[in-house]
Amino acid sequence: MPDLSVDYLDLDSLLSAEELKLRDHVREFVRARITPNIARWYEDAYFPKEIAPDMGALGLLGMHLTGYGCPGHSSVEYGLACMELEAGDSGIRTFSSVQGSLTMTAIHMFGSEEQKQRWLPGMAAGDLIGCFGLTEPTAGSDPAEMRTTAVRDGDGWVLNGAKRWIGLATIADVAVIWAKTADGISGFLVPTGTTGFTATPIQPKLGMRASIQADITLTGVRVGNEAVLPDAHGLRAPFTCLNEARYGIMWGAMGAARDAYEAALKYALERHQFGAPIAAYQLTQQKLVDMVLEIQKGTLVALHTGRLKDAGMLRHEQVSFGKLNNVRQAIEICRQARTIFGGNGITLDYSPLRHANNLEAVRTYEGTDEIHALIMGQAITGLPAFVTAPCQSAST
Repeated sequence: MPDLSVDYLDLDSLLSAEELKLRDHVREFVRARITPNIARWYEDAYFPKEIAPDMGALGLLGMHLTGYGCPGHSSVEYGLACMELEAGDSGIRTFSSVQGSLTMTAIHMFGSEEQKQRWLPGMAAGDLIGCFGLTEPTAGSDPAEMRTTAVRDGDGWVLNGAKRWIGLATIADVAVIWAKTADGISGFLVPTGTTGFTATPIQPKLGMRASIQADITLTGVRVGNEAVLPDAHGLRAPFTCLNEARYGIMWGAMGAARDAYEAALKYALERHQFGAPIAAYQLTQQKLVDMVLEIQKGTLVALHTGRLKDAGMLRHEQVSFGKLNNVRQAIEICRQARTIFGGNGITLDYSPLRHANNLEAVRTYEGTDEIHALIMGQAITGLPAFVTAPCQSAST
């Protein structure tokens, strides 16, 4: 019989023995290495780079990729790992996502054989760190308006511009930089030690504090032709990487929600008021039930999406469904869980408010609620609503 308090619908029965084994290994890693330290890391705004090799050894970096030292796990296995990592903290799952779903995927899918051999084995092992430079100060939801340029110069290129909210940029060894060229948008692999490349951490932050986000400036950055991702043409390439990250997010958000719920349930059973545990009161039980409903539904969405992805049947519009729904619901779950703790809930002794603060950032990156709503709206109606005509005067 399943434990109805943690898996009401017995969703574990939908997973294979191999999937359960991988999930449990990641869960053990999080409980041993992340959970005991995360409050301190969060308070100190510290990203624990020292765990990167351990995550590499567990196959958590580029885990959905094959070859070049990558473990070649299924999409569902990758999703389960994201769920467990984000149960620890969104910042830890974000590291796996930026490294694997964004940077390594860009190199794996669009890079040359030489680029793959140079970067992917070290990144899979956690010995090398990558970042993904797409978003700019004035180009977030509309990357086609990016201002970063790459101009041919002899046998190489010169890059100029700025990027913002770039995860891992201050500790990265290589940056995937997307820039406008005379022929359209292209991707470039820029070693971060290149003259003219500067990364500055964005501080202070109210969420994602155990993670690194940075501004990048590119001032006369010179790279050779070998830096160009040869198969990356136009925005389709970075959007392909973004969809990989969005997929992981839908799983990860449910991990944060589950951890907040489990913390709230434990507290409600132990905390006594008016002569009884607060879990015995109707209002508390309503909160817990609402959390279980949305966590189980969101997990089903993620699992079904993963099965579609592994079968090669997933459409990008379906990824938007999971990212939009699961993050939105996870934020509400974490906020509701916080209320069960009363005043104690605003301290770092308990996880729900930390998760909620992190999820505010997750809600924004890899596509805001509004962008995913518009993606779904176009899929439903057949009518794009991303760009509307300017309002015209009533007079003629």
